Amino acid sequence: MIVLKFGGTSVQDAPSQNQALNIVFQVLDKSPVVVSSAMSGVTNDLIKLTELASSGDSQKASAHLKSLEERHNHVLELQTTGANREKTKKLLDEVWEEVRSLVRGMILLRECSPRVYDAVVGAGELLSTRLLVGRCWELGYEAELLDARQLVVTDDHFGEAAVLWPQTQERIIRSVHPKPRKIVITQGFIGSTEEGVATILGRGGSDYSASLFGAALNAETIEIWTDVDGILTTDPRIVPSAKTLAEISYAEAAELSYFGAKVIHPATIQPAVEKKIPVWVKNTKNPSHPGTAILPSTLHQGPRAFAIKKNIVIISITSSRMLNAHGFMAKIFNIFREHCIAVDLVATSEVSVSISVDRKEEAEVVVEDLGRLGAVNVQTGVGILCLVGPQAWTKGQALARVFKALGEMTIHLVSLGASETNLSVVLNESDLAEALRRVHLEFFGV
Repeated sequence: MIVLKFGGTSVQDAPSQNQALNIVFQVLDKSPVVVSSAMSGVTNDLIKLTELASSGDSQKASAHLKSLEERHNHVLELQTTGANREKTKKLLDEVWEEVRSLVRGMILLRECSPRVYDAVVGAGELLSTRLLVGRCWELGYEAELLDARQLVVTDDHFGEAAVLWPQTQERIIRSVHPKPRKIVITQGFIGSTEEGVATILGRGGSDYSASLFGAALNAETIEIWTDVDGILTTDPRIVPSAKTLAEISYAEAAELSYFGAKVIHPATIQPAVEKKIPVWVKNTKNPSHPGTAILPSTLHQGPRAFAIKKNIVIISITSSRMLNAHGFMAKIFNIFREHCIAVDLVATSEVSVSISVDRKEEAEVVVEDLGRLGAVNVQTGVGILCLVGPQAWTKGQALARVFKALGEMTIHLVSLGASETNLSVVLNESDLAEALRRVHLEFFGV
């Protein structure tokens, strides 16, 4: 069997949904399991709905909700007729009734709790998959709709819940039964706690969901269908001459996605890695393009692809107490652990350590605690240039080419050694785009 995940742009309207389903219809003999995102823009609209409702603005919240309903009903009318329309409309109304109830509560209380937020924001996937299954019924295909909230078990870290893999695997194996000529349709991005409270997996979580289903069901392949022709050598919006990679290793893909590439979600890789399942990234709008295969390993060496990550903050701690002291670094990282803040890059000297984190807000919450260990400096307005390639950066010649390309640009931090795959350079955020163009030209000639 195979898993096919369709992103928001792949299901954004009736023509897009038809295009996505036509891809599925071509692989019916492979027992397809379809994992879908919400229609493009709907998740953001649902977030806006929680903001309007919790502010107490009932008029604007109602108008916003009505607009969302009309968008989905328009697709329903284009995709279904007669009994199939009535059956699908009933499924949609079940979701809308739950959302309306939650909105009324937010308006009355002028508050949106984390639990309510997850329940509302995760409704987009429930709606899109109902439209997809309705269209399958309309065209005469056998299709089963499954609720991912009953399959993907998470903790109660609302807003970005962590998956409890043993429980999730057991539920998927017990409840999902793919077979040839049958289409199983379920949602990405959403799950629930063991007590049945709805949760979301965080941005990009639909990719992770697809990988979870693929790993649990021992899929032949996992296909991530998006709006680009696979994984490119860099961001084509910055470097239009970027090329599609035919294949890339799990390690390279994980580094790229974490450090800015938007094609896949970083956590997508892990379940597939454990089962050695190939992950394909393909373009719904250009299905004949071969796309990119993400494999356990490849024979390629040297520079492969580059990415940038903006809005980085560097926190530097300087203290003479670090000199020849044991346990000092542990104290620093324990502070980040206590505040549940992930660290990107680290550089140290005898009396100082510099650490990069994702957001200014994260830096602000640790400054006071770090100040008890030494002098703290917070630097904003910087970003990471990530250069990925197996065994590419351990030779001085390659490093020389990177720094030659960067020329006069100010370099705040360099990370090399923790991974032979990735060289990361922290630059002024205003230099990132030009830096990307320069290194791409240096190594790929375009």
